[in-house]
Amino acid sequence: MSNWLKTVFFLVGSAFLTRLIPFSSFFRNLDTMIHEFGHAVATLAFSGQVMYIELFANHSGVTYSRVMDNWTQIPISLAGYMTASLFAVFLFKMREIDKHRLGLQVITLLAIVSLVLFVRNEFGVMWLIGFIALNIVMLALMPRWLSDFYYLLLAFLTLEESVLGPISLILYSVENSASAGDATNLSRITMIPAIGWSVLFTLFSLWCAKSAIQAFLGRRKTRPRPAKQPYSNYE
Repeated sequence: MSNWLKTVFFLVGSAFLTRLIPFSSFFRNLDTMIHEFGHAVATLAFSGQVMYIELFANHSGVTYSRVMDNWTQIPISLAGYMTASLFAVFLFKMREIDKHRLGLQVITLLAIVSLVLFVRNEFGVMWLIGFIALNIVMLALMPRWLSDFYYLLLAFLTLEESVLGPISLILYSVENSASAGDATNLSRITMIPAIGWSVLFTLFSLWCAKSAIQAFLGRRKTRPRPAKQPYSNYE
């Protein structure tokens, strides 16, 4: 089976199975948080000002910012979906090298930074507080097998959402190009229509998904044991 077929198989299977898990909808906002965090970091990187971020119960979000130069809206608009896709790869790479606890710590740190610096609406604040508290419990109190399962749930949900988000942009672009979010913003600045940017986001997310699935299926890397040295006597 080719890597692309494996990727599609795992994405479809994951999308079906995770919806059978109670409260999985709660954790889908992790992808939204990472998406908006990507916008915020890109804004600051190009000397812009992040006003605030809002996260919503329907897994959508918005970052309000101010920029000095109009062209900086291009990398800022690109940063959301691409950051989310790359972060999904990061989560699976951490598990591949048996560092899922570090991955969960990074997730928690980003949630804390988002809570302190960016998110201001009521739902977003309450979701972040609950999510951070749950992560701390998993890190500090739960057995390894349970925290590993929890981490895999977060990783697969993030991977699903990072692919489904761009695909939904294609549908929005076809129905009404003015409602395609970041793709619409990019189309207003460039000569490329929203559908073009939506396809680009989708292709990038699928490429990242393939890398993530390969990491999931690959063997965990372990440090090689040093070879035994023969005994020698020196006088």
